[in-house]
Amino acid sequence: MNGSAGVNETDGTGTGTRTETGTGADRPADRRTTWTGETGELGTAQLVAALREQTTAFADAVAGRDPDTRVPTCPDWSLRTLVGHVGQEHRWAAELVRERRQLPAPDPLQADPGAPDAWGRWLREGAEDLVRAVGESGADTATRTFFGPRPVSFWLRRVVSDTCVHHYDAARATDRPFEVADALAADVLSENMDLVCTPGFEAVRPEVAGLRGHGARIGFRPGTGAGWVITRGPRAPRWERGPVAADVVVSGAVTDLLLVFTRRLPPDDDRVTVTGDRALLDHWLARTAL
Repeated sequence: MNGSAGVNETDGTGTGTRTETGTGADRPADRRTTWTGETGELGTAQLVAALREQTTAFADAVAGRDPDTRVPTCPDWSLRTLVGHVGQEHRWAAELVRERRQLPAPDPLQADPGAPDAWGRWLREGAEDLVRAVGESGADTATRTFFGPRPVSFWLRRVVSDTCVHHYDAARATDRPFEVADALAADVLSENMDLVCTPGFEAVRPEVAGLRGHGARIGFRPGTGAGWVITRGPRAPRWERGPVAADVVVSGAVTDLLLVFTRRLPPDDDRVTVTGDRALLDHWLARTAL
């Protein structure tokens, strides 16, 4: 998965609104959720809509493709492994929610997505399994994670983030367009920052211990709205939304900032601009592979 666990450290409730047509595992593939409003952390209903939307878009991207197609942004994986991982993760997260305890992360190479012509249904069934589990448990119910107690909704947010990023991986591998609304891209970027900046994350990924520091700042500036600023502290990095003043700044569209942060888009791509201490940015990205 894009990360072993996630954590929600922000306080927003989400200000976007949505219009959704079609729900459930049989939702037609050409129907999409329309997001409007300011970017920010999304509420549970919006996360459910985002999970369905991104899962369907992922399924569309892999439909009819050769299972042995290599995935450039996950170079050790075939398309079959990527599909298996996404569906496996949805089901694993549903089990975590129902059990309310931390369970070992499954091996993506052991996932079995079945025959390619059934991938779409299998993927949507996994997403709906997680939606049901969250609804039955209650989004605010406490559960155990690598980082201590967290609300059940944090698993939903973690899986939405991972599914969105892997939608890009699938689209890149199959030459399909990748589309994500700014509100969702912003929340996925914030969720990934939550994960990397959680002090306990180095127990899961020891290399992030190298992200500690003494105040160096890395900024991500979108075309409009508040940016993101990471400050490297002695115990762990921390991040905040607001005006961007930093030692190095990545500027671009929200989706492209997300792709840079998740190491899907190189910082020297024409879609983004980097100003300031490029070595600081490179050092950060080298230690944040999720």
